[in-house]
Amino acid sequence: MSAHPKAPQSKHQSERTETNGLTTAELLDLFGDEYTRRVYEAIAEQARSGRDVAEVADISRPTAYRRLNDLRDAGLVRTEMTICEDGHHRERFEAVATSLSVSLDDGSMDARVSVTD
Repeated sequence: MSAHPKAPQSKHQSERTETNGLTTAELLDLFGDEYTRRVYEAIAEQARSGRDVAEVADISRPTAYRRLNDLRDAGLVRTEMTICEDGHHRERFEAVATSLSVSLDDGSMDARVSVTD
């Protein structure tokens, strides 16, 4: 038994968003993180490697990769593996969400994400 019981979630917090399976609370938590927003902004501008994302977002590589993985797991980022001329492989990250909307109605909150195919 947990020493810290979880607060009950409202109906709207447990509903899944249409496109990526996240609850409204999970989506807001994800983008509530400053580093996640900086990483997403970097790849929304153009597809980039993890190293490039870290440089553009001015964060460490481990932090960039953690946030990129979180965004990929949420279905908001797609990756593509490329092979360089020297034989090394490089993963490029591309943003797929085109909009994030949050609506408030009668005291409940709902968040929706639109993604490109």
